[in-house]
Amino acid sequence: MAQLTLTTFLSLDGVMQAPGGRDEDRSDDFDYGGWLVPFADEDMGRFVDEVFDRADGFLLGRRTYEIFAAYWPQVTDPDDPIASRLNTLPKHVVSRTLERAEWNNSHLVEGDLAEVVARLKEGPGREIQVHGSARLAQGLLAHGLVDALNLLVFPVFLGKGRRLFPDGGTPTAFELTGHRATSAGAVIQTYRPAGPARFGTFAPGE
Repeated sequence: MAQLTLTTFLSLDGVMQAPGGRDEDRSDDFDYGGWLVPFADEDMGRFVDEVFDRADGFLLGRRTYEIFAAYWPQVTDPDDPIASRLNTLPKHVVSRTLERAEWNNSHLVEGDLAEVVARLKEGPGREIQVHGSARLAQGLLAHGLVDALNLLVFPVFLGKGRRLFPDGGTPTAFELTGHRATSAGAVIQTYRPAGPARFGTFAPGE
């Protein structure tokens, strides 16, 4: 049975919008695109390669799918660990506007998302992976559908932009299952959901 995993890049204030390019996503007047680029290094690359090596399929939002589809089909090296998987493995695309998905082995998701995710998890393999896909990721987390999160947190504060965890979400606890740091100062944290958040108060003298 496969797990649904989420891998995303975050600023210190939790922004995940447009990490890889100035024009990647300018919605809501976001003009800080490309904030990850100064911190990209071999350590980050090795971790991302490891993640893709575990993939047996992908669940992507429309914008992330279009960004990937515009770039990765041009990378034809069979030894590239990312291209070899993105170009061949099933890609399930969640979109209200796309009428077709033409990239090899791409499929538009139809029907209830939770039911689709349940069917994908019932299939063979290790991981169905979500990369980026901000709105999709928020919805999956809100409905408790994510089994593990890989959060790559970079040492930059942005002050605005779409965040992974928006205000108004359900308080949730997570268990840290892995961590490492990159030479450029990013911290890579792997979590799995651990039920509802718990609360307490320090008593005097404790």
